[in-house]
Amino acid sequence: MNNVQEESLRERKRIQRRVLLLDIGHRLIATKGLRSLKVRDVAEAAGCSIGSVYNEFGDFDGLILTVNRETVQALTKRLTAVPTGNPVHQLHGLADTYLAFATEHPNLLRALFEHRMENDRPFPEDILLMVMEAFSLMHAPLVQLLPDRDGEDVAQLARMMFSAVHGIISLGLEERMVAVPPEQLRQRLAQFIDTHLAGLGISPG
Repeated sequence: MNNVQEESLRERKRIQRRVLLLDIGHRLIATKGLRSLKVRDVAEAAGCSIGSVYNEFGDFDGLILTVNRETVQALTKRLTAVPTGNPVHQLHGLADTYLAFATEHPNLLRALFEHRMENDRPFPEDILLMVMEAFSLMHAPLVQLLPDRDGEDVAQLARMMFSAVHGIISLGLEERMVAVPPEQLRQRLAQFIDTHLAGLGISPG
């Protein structure tokens, strides 16, 4: 085996190890939650050293952030698949889809919003932008429903509306506080959206 082949083999093994570590981190967060995640558990499950985890992701934050990027990408993919024909139906569809994702992946969604960087380091800008992109999906239907409204005002309304939907879902699914069955929560979300639209002078029908 020549040097090029050896280098190629090492690179393939590195990629395989990275994929394995990421898969383990994803699975542990999904099943046990972010607070239970320990770097040694990831390393032991992958059959490697803790140093190998740090070498691949820079630090433990790096692994968690990579999982979080995958989570917001998966969420955005689901949200962008919501039909766009009727703006009111689209708003309801976005809320329903967000609820479905949160119900299926509660720990992954909590990790996305609850993770705090070590040593008070700033949260990565790219993830913040990805989250804002997902939240901005309510902007287009609101533009259709409020054609005469100031553009910045509509953008702010869209962010606030999705933030409210996120808050309702997060609290509604929180077992330690006021857990609400998903079907009831879906009804409450629909009522919120209709009431909010009515307050903006938009008929839900």
